[in-house]
Amino acid sequence: MKILVFTEKPFASAASKAIAETVNASGNELELVEYGTREDFFKAIADAEALIVRSDKVDAELIDAAPKLKVIVRAGAGYDNIDLEAASRHGICVMNTPGQNSNAVAELVFGMVIMMCRNQYNGKSGSELKGKNLGIYAYGQVGRNVARIAKGFGMKIEALDKFVKDEIMEADGVKPLHDIKELFSQNNFVSLHIPATSETKQSIGYDLVMMMPQNGVLINTARKEVINEEGLFKALQERPDLRYVSDIKPDMSEEFEKEFASRVFFTPKKMGAQTAEANFNAGVAAAEQSIAYLKNGWNKFQVNKL
Repeated sequence: MKILVFTEKPFASAASKAIAETVNASGNELELVEYGTREDFFKAIADAEALIVRSDKVDAELIDAAPKLKVIVRAGAGYDNIDLEAASRHGICVMNTPGQNSNAVAELVFGMVIMMCRNQYNGKSGSELKGKNLGIYAYGQVGRNVARIAKGFGMKIEALDKFVKDEIMEADGVKPLHDIKELFSQNNFVSLHIPATSETKQSIGYDLVMMMPQNGVLINTARKEVINEEGLFKALQERPDLRYVSDIKPDMSEEFEKEFASRVFFTPKKMGAQTAEANFNAGVAAAEQSIAYLKNGWNKFQVNKL
């Protein structure tokens, strides 16, 4: 069976090699298309039984053009680049690879936080993380790695996640919360790890950010859609002590950077999973999951309904 790896943003060479070795060893055929255009995508997907992508958009039009496709695996955690409804209509299983890049994202959280606490290394006196309060919004794989690292800094950690039992957080030394207002009002740092859903989109804005303690820092390595940018902009205007760092460049990035200068920082493109280790792990996991589904229907990480 043909497994297509299609990436506009290619895997690292070591990951591509490992994916090829994994697929070839399974007896399946691999087609690797890197730096591909949409036209290339249509051509390559026409006879593919499995598809592996990174952030590449897989919409209904592409899915309609893939009559043999049985499974799509997103090499990463987020899957909002894939039209789940269209896949379900065609009986295609969609999976992600949770946990494979979680440590990389968690480390980036602290890279950005330390840079901001030290005033982007401008020579002026900054602040330390030890003894400060950290609130984690969504306690999945990334959130748990953030908590693990925060312990090393001597931080006090709280988390909000209605899908995770209190006992799990408590076993990790994390205080469970059940009210988002508490998350923002009680923590010097709030780190967002929520998906972009109908419930969470535009949910973080003026009212919540204004509740943060003095010198609060909001960190977003989730999705830009969860931020109400106009509300956040207003909060930063009224609170010169607040700061915002993000792994997802806002639509209003130019306005934010012009108005707030050293109080905001945005990576030029989403870089949470941009490490050699995360790239390798997610790519190989995607290949193994594709093979397992084609062989015996293994679908542990399925994210759509069939």
